[in-house]
Amino acid sequence: MSQAALKKKALDYHRLPKPGKLSVESSKPCSTQEDLSLAYTPGVAQPVLEIAKNSSKAYDYTNKGNLIAVITDGTAILGLGNLGPLAAKPVMEGKGVLFKQFAGIDVYDIEVNAKTPQDFIKVVEAIAPTFGGINLEDIAAPHCFEIEAALKKKLDIPVFHDDQHGTAVIICAGLINALHVQGKTLDAAKIVCLGAGAAGIASMKLLVAMGAKKSNITLVDSKGVVHKARTDLNSFKRGFARTTKLRTLDEAMTGADVFVGVSGANLVSPAMIKSMADKPVVFALANPNPEILPEKAKAARSDLIMATGRSDFPNQVNNVLGFPFIFRGALDARAKQITEAMLIAAVHALAELAREPVPASVLKAYKLKKLAFGPDYILPKPFDPRLAERVPQAVAKAATKKTVAKKTTKQAATKAINLRR
Repeated sequence: MSQAALKKKALDYHRLPKPGKLSVESSKPCSTQEDLSLAYTPGVAQPVLEIAKNSSKAYDYTNKGNLIAVITDGTAILGLGNLGPLAAKPVMEGKGVLFKQFAGIDVYDIEVNAKTPQDFIKVVEAIAPTFGGINLEDIAAPHCFEIEAALKKKLDIPVFHDDQHGTAVIICAGLINALHVQGKTLDAAKIVCLGAGAAGIASMKLLVAMGAKKSNITLVDSKGVVHKARTDLNSFKRGFARTTKLRTLDEAMTGADVFVGVSGANLVSPAMIKSMADKPVVFALANPNPEILPEKAKAARSDLIMATGRSDFPNQVNNVLGFPFIFRGALDARAKQITEAMLIAAVHALAELAREPVPASVLKAYKLKKLAFGPDYILPKPFDPRLAERVPQAVAKAATKKTVAKKTTKQAATKAINLRR
């Protein structure tokens, strides 16, 4: 499809038959006088009084327990940059569609015109009582780190920055499986990460939590290797600064087992791929155009495993495999926060699922005759129906183990099944 044709199709999709992608629907009947008296006055006063006596009753009498705020300041929209909060609205609506489609979660998209991180934090804190969780989206680094940390301290509901943790979960799940196929282990892998923003730093942190050695990780930003002699590093980059003679991406790639790119298009050359260790893993995740196209990477090395952020290539690293189901598990367990243990549980659930036989419904959805765990299939497909059970259950179980949840795993599983019926 040409760029002109794609543009027209995308704009028509968002404009017709009515503008936007989200709408509000009533979950209760309202077609008689009695229905009206229950939906609003005088009947509505009864749940009001119950909630006033016990705030936890909001989960029984309102949609709070199944409602997420997808909220942004528009400072880092996709790969398009800082285009402002209103321009981010189509993305936030799209996120709402995915929450609903894949996990049955309701969403209000909220675009905030905030001049400072403190202003943004105040807005979210003020509206938080409405929601069962907060999904932060498209907020530029380093402000995104400050905002998330502050809100986690202030709120008693899950706060999740998908650009950080959702991306990290999918990268980790795919990388564990890719290394397994290549006969390598995470603890021994030499990893180069190009991109030191939200996704890059969060992914490296989660990999370390899962067993990667920080001494084996080389972080590279727009100025080169993040090393201890540099004086221009923020506190988040300093956490990965190494004592090393390496200065350029070219130098860092030599002998590396893994490349993770969360940066920009065409920044990796075939020569860099050739310089990597035997059986390398290359995750070129910049969108819409990766750091190196699969055909160029595979022409340079026939022994690599390649993943991108695009659906038209094998092994798409797609956040939709993570955030709907992570939030589903957190909401079902009524968790107060999404912990590292919950993220790791999601990683293992995704990785294990990819190693199992693929259901016929997935083959049909993707018009495939066969699909099996291996170099071109290291992550489940988004339309795999097993995701909706496996990942939320794993997340909810991890929440109850860490006592960050108000419901037992059995209660959470029962609620999840009921919501998806």
